[in-house]
Amino acid sequence: MRVIAGEKRHLLLKTVDSDDVRPTTDKIKETLFNIIQFKLNNIVFLDLFAGSGAIGIEALSRGAKKAYFVDNNNKAITVINENINNTNLLDKAIVLYKDAKSAIKYLEEINEKIDIVFMDPPYNKDLYLECFKTLSKSNIIDNNSIIILETSIDDDVDRIIEYGFKITRVKEYKNQKHTFIIRE
Repeated sequence: MRVIAGEKRHLLLKTVDSDDVRPTTDKIKETLFNIIQFKLNNIVFLDLFAGSGAIGIEALSRGAKKAYFVDNNNKAITVINENINNTNLLDKAIVLYKDAKSAIKYLEEINEKIDIVFMDPPYNKDLYLECFKTLSKSNIIDNNSIIILETSIDDDVDRIIEYGFKITRVKEYKNQKHTFIIRE
């Protein structure tokens, strides 16, 4: 796995040695960032369920001014910190060893505003619904924020509309999909 483009292009990234973490492949990551490339300059990015941190690091490499990396897996936190250190992005990265809901509440407490949220929870567990429920009451996002949810191709994510969100785009791949979401 590597950084695809931007300031840190071609740098290699470590992955988490765990069955609980599935890294987004370089090809899918490249497709995702081709979709959002013009929205990355000088933004605050939130990588929930960050795993190795590859998505947030890619956002920083492509122009985000700050990224939060959230995971509650100790192995993942270790790898995220190593990848941030190896890409020399320490001044732009904040790693939070918390579950997603606690991280959102923490970001509220410090009055952070998030431009893009990337959420890649374990598949088929509906953990994203708790995140959307929490985000629906949160001031860390607004109507201009974009949420990108990575799920299994089979996951039905339409239930997020119950929390005041709208699906604007779905990009399907072989086994997974990215759903692009805004607040109504």
